[in-house]
Amino acid sequence: MVSPHPLCNSKSYSSNRYNCNSPRTVEEIFKDYSGRRAGLVRALTHDVDEFYGFCDPDKENLCLYGHPTETWEVTLPAEEVPPELPEPALGINFARDGMNRKDWLSLVAVHSDSWLLSVAFYLGARLNRNERKRLFSLINDLPTVFEVVTERKPIKDKPSVDSGSKSRGSTKRSSDGQVKSNPRLADEIYEEEEDEHSETLCGSCGGNYNADEFWIGCDVCERWFHGKCVKITPAKAESIKQYKCPSCMKRARQ
Repeated sequence: MVSPHPLCNSKSYSSNRYNCNSPRTVEEIFKDYSGRRAGLVRALTHDVDEFYGFCDPDKENLCLYGHPTETWEVTLPAEEVPPELPEPALGINFARDGMNRKDWLSLVAVHSDSWLLSVAFYLGARLNRNERKRLFSLINDLPTVFEVVTERKPIKDKPSVDSGSKSRGSTKRSSDGQVKSNPRLADEIYEEEEDEHSETLCGSCGGNYNADEFWIGCDVCERWFHGKCVKITPAKAESIKQYKCPSCMKRARQ
């Protein structure tokens, strides 16, 4: 293997580190992400001995790059300021001999995941809100580099139920305040795909389940409702310990 620089070692080096034809669509950016991720996973697993040897602590600050072509490269950081794309962690080689090998590889994997996300969302700066959500959803369906390197199996999301209630607003939303799945008990893991929840209907308007909308479930009749249909916002749901839908509230007063 011929290296164009004494500190530049790669499985497939290209003087043009970043593709001039930058990805623009969600699909193109995800393809770019997947290729870079595959290269990094290869460096930290299949080619790990070779990668480990390249990261000599006596050399200058080195970075691990993943390329869209599913190849990897250990080399000096870009000289351009600011760089064309976000740069990976600098100086990964310095900590190599001062840490347990497994821990060091895990640390590099974590930094690699951060870099992959930063590149993807840098490329997706012009995407709209829904496109960014779709991009992250595609990315999130893949195991992280850290999970692959440490052989951790990703766990399907499950709700965190408070005080036995399965209808708290916070039990059905992701961190951005939106519902991701139907209600389940706390000790159950979601095994079904999201499209299998489409049979859930709003108890007020009869509309189908939509993961992009906030839903809340009644603790009494166990029906589900669009938050907007029952005038409950994600913020308001946080303070509700036991939710009763309008119909159940009406029956309780009779």
